[in-house]
Amino acid sequence: MDSELEKLVESGKLTTTQAAHLEQLRPGTFCLHKSWGFGRVAEWNLLLNQIVIDFTGKPKHPMQLAYAADHLTSIPPEHFLARKANEPDTIRALLKSDPSAVVRNILEGFGGKAMLNQISEMMVGDLFTEAEWKKWWTNAKKAMKGSGYFSVPAKKSEPIALRQDRVSRADELTAFFNNARQPKEQAAALDQIIKFSSEFSDAVAQLQPIVEKIENTAAQNQKLHTALSFELLLGRDDLLERVPQLRTTRPDLALDRLIREEETRLGSILSSLPAAKERRILQALPRALGENWTARAWQLMSSHNPRTVAQVPKVFLENGRRDDLRDLLERAVREHSATSEMMIWLCRERAHWPELISPEILPAVLSSIERDQHNETSRSTRLRDLLLDDRELISDLFAGADAGAARDAMRRLLLTPVFDDLTKRSFMARVIKLYPELESMVPGAQEEKSESLVVSWSSLEKRKAEYEEIINKKIPENSREIGVARSYGDLRENFEFKAAKQMQAVLMRRKAELEHMLTNARATDFANPDTSQVSIGTIVTLRDVDSAQEESYTILGAWDGNPEQHIISYQTAIGQALLGKRAGERVTLSTEHGVATFEILSIEAAPVDLLHGPADDQPADDDMGAPVSAAAEVRLPA
Repeated sequence: MDSELEKLVESGKLTTTQAAHLEQLRPGTFCLHKSWGFGRVAEWNLLLNQIVIDFTGKPKHPMQLAYAADHLTSIPPEHFLARKANEPDTIRALLKSDPSAVVRNILEGFGGKAMLNQISEMMVGDLFTEAEWKKWWTNAKKAMKGSGYFSVPAKKSEPIALRQDRVSRADELTAFFNNARQPKEQAAALDQIIKFSSEFSDAVAQLQPIVEKIENTAAQNQKLHTALSFELLLGRDDLLERVPQLRTTRPDLALDRLIREEETRLGSILSSLPAAKERRILQALPRALGENWTARAWQLMSSHNPRTVAQVPKVFLENGRRDDLRDLLERAVREHSATSEMMIWLCRERAHWPELISPEILPAVLSSIERDQHNETSRSTRLRDLLLDDRELISDLFAGADAGAARDAMRRLLLTPVFDDLTKRSFMARVIKLYPELESMVPGAQEEKSESLVVSWSSLEKRKAEYEEIINKKIPENSREIGVARSYGDLRENFEFKAAKQMQAVLMRRKAELEHMLTNARATDFANPDTSQVSIGTIVTLRDVDSAQEESYTILGAWDGNPEQHIISYQTAIGQALLGKRAGERVTLSTEHGVATFEILSIEAAPVDLLHGPADDQPADDDMGAPVSAAAEVRLPA
């Protein structure tokens, strides 16, 4: 033991155990602290009773000897953290060439086993980003399982451990299957056995008992856990195909027979299966059901399972029955009997079914949305959201149609209770863009045709920025919030969902208001106003006839206003009273102290709004600037 440490022990400042521990923490060695993490011992200062540690985030940290002895853990040079600090290039090369060796090194530092988060903490930050770590860990697990020296559990709550002796993957998977307590665990083990079936050296001896166990479990669970029986039989068939030497012990237990026996329950069964296995069962329908398969497949497509609805049409197409599917879809649209999921699929796949795309789709969509609103078991808003979010859908449905069909569809839209008036107007605006002659169908359209608003370029830019933020940021964020809130379930007691839907109404209302305002806006820079009389773009100086007090007002556009600087809109009461008056005339105005009479002393031009203006090649409209184009300037939605 170091002589100075012996003196400290003799004086009672350290125990023998503490001194022995400090012997392992000489300058240059590595250590761990529970709070400060990894560090290197920088120096000893025994006279001051201190040891100095360079922690990763706390360099040159002094620590009393007794405290250091009790709270620091020394790390040998072969520990992963020590190697990462001493030989970083070697570690980085090893991460690429032999990931399992890196994990072995880490596990040895933890005594042979560690949780996944303990392993990731040693790598994420200085060696990997979070995304890089996940990708590396996927490859590392494959290498670890292939080596046979690692126990890699399926559950993250269980530790990853080193084995003393190598266990082949075949033996490990066999043990995993045989030790499975639940049929679901057996199905998961079976998937892995199929994947690595080539690694079984004596396939018949090792796998034939598994085939028998699979078939017994499938038969026992057919009535209570039918989806699991389907899953096991599909796995068995895959295993028999991979390993031809194996044989079935239950020839009567076939997929086709199971489909026929459980035909009436297929809808609920398919929704419980993984997507790939659901697809295989659907593909087996023609073989299992004969000519009746199209009727059963159509019933499945009429379900509320989005995955099934998307897969059934592929089966029709693969079996050359496109015309049958088209006729069924056409009838469902015509009779308004299509489910919302079916309409979602058709709208999204409309490029592949041009013969079905017509204005008749819109009434069918509205009927589906209305049914969903009154159906407690399938109260979905996915179709409603699609109609709101797909900016091209309306124009695609009405492209090439005559105005009469568009008129009928608009009448149906006006009658639906599922959208508020502003949303209906937004939809109708998209139709009117294709059929301007239908503008008169908008309620109050004649009354709403107002005069153009004269606005400054700078205020116009602010309104445009607000509009762009609403449609590009706030509405998409709100749609995501609605989706997250809906996932919480029970919409009747879901405060987050109700709040998000209320915000959706606010945003859609403001969006419609801005669209109307921007469409009527006529921008100007207020250059060359008529100063012979009070006009927009002038500064008016007034004198109170009674008090002789003078004050000035700058009269600008409809959206301009700054009371503190006496900038007012021409639409205000004062602005309207002053417009058209000349110097020397008197005008009566309402003030905060009551009604007063003012004399106009002078009229001069206001400063030009230089912030924004029309493009060089865009001539101004008369002397009041350029009118704003809904298509070019403001980018209003279709």
